[in-house]
Amino acid sequence: MPNIILQPDVQFDGEADLEQAVYGPRYKVVTSKSKNLGSIPEQVWHDAVAMVCYHEIEVTDAVLARMPNCRVVVRAGVGFDNIDLTAAGRRGVAVCNTPDYGTMDVADHAIAMSLAFLRGLVQYNSALLDDPIDGWRFQIPTTIRRLSTQTFGVVGLGRIGTATALRAKALGMKVIFFDPYRPTGTELAVGLGRVNSLEELLAQSDVVSLHTPLTTETRHLISTAELVAMKADALLVNTARGGVVDLAALTEALAAGRIGGAALDVLEQEPLPADHPLMALWRTPGSSIRHKLMLSPHAAFYSPSSLVDLRQKSARTALGYLESGSSRDCVNRDLYDAAVAVQRRSAVA
Repeated sequence: MPNIILQPDVQFDGEADLEQAVYGPRYKVVTSKSKNLGSIPEQVWHDAVAMVCYHEIEVTDAVLARMPNCRVVVRAGVGFDNIDLTAAGRRGVAVCNTPDYGTMDVADHAIAMSLAFLRGLVQYNSALLDDPIDGWRFQIPTTIRRLSTQTFGVVGLGRIGTATALRAKALGMKVIFFDPYRPTGTELAVGLGRVNSLEELLAQSDVVSLHTPLTTETRHLISTAELVAMKADALLVNTARGGVVDLAALTEALAAGRIGGAALDVLEQEPLPADHPLMALWRTPGSSIRHKLMLSPHAAFYSPSSLVDLRQKSARTALGYLESGSSRDCVNRDLYDAAVAVQRRSAVA
């Protein structure tokens, strides 16, 4: 009987053919699109030797307790804040992510959102849709600036942050970054400016682009004080994790005109309910923030090519760990009980 690899919240339609081709005949993929984990048969939980999950479920200690034979949980994506790393490590379960599948796509999306503001594209389109004659005016948008006059600030210079920074640099913008975890000399290697604090970056940047994971350190990294510290006409772009931005503080700042605009691909709650203060204000006819806010549905990662990459790479990561017992993309290595992991591996073998 093949070992089961459970994918409980897949983000694609149809069969898991790409994944099954990676795993081969020794493993059987069982998929579900439901967020209701109770709909998955208990026998599947029991028999699963691996789980590959997206971002729609929480992998808690209670979930892991249903999987006595599971050896690895792979996050099909970069962020892994929906997985309890400590609980997994204590149970001898490795947690891995898929850090390289959508680097170019997310960087492209961050730049596209920035340019949509800096060239007034959304407001032009909206004005012409409302009135093809009166809307035919180049002066309508208030966020248009010559790119070469702008300072583009990157918070977090990891894979995606670096790719975004280099794109902004190629467009002629001055690029600076803040990342206390990057070694000295990184700025020389990539030809960017470096600042020593978030406050310094916020004070200098015309565009602030966020590229951090969501941790206890970065949750609400951008809140009231940080929004006050930004330039009055600065733009905030978040293609990282929703919880990095305090939406209550952002709603207040946009309503008060304290920043120029915000482009968000990720939100603290997804999707955001229509009655959420930010959404309600944005959607009100004649809203003061109608052209100061741009949203996309956690789509920065997406292109047909990136989805294929994501499916295949996350499957290869799971297979690689099952076959070798190790992975360079393991994110809970410091919390991992190796002795319990050996017991799990022996029980499944």
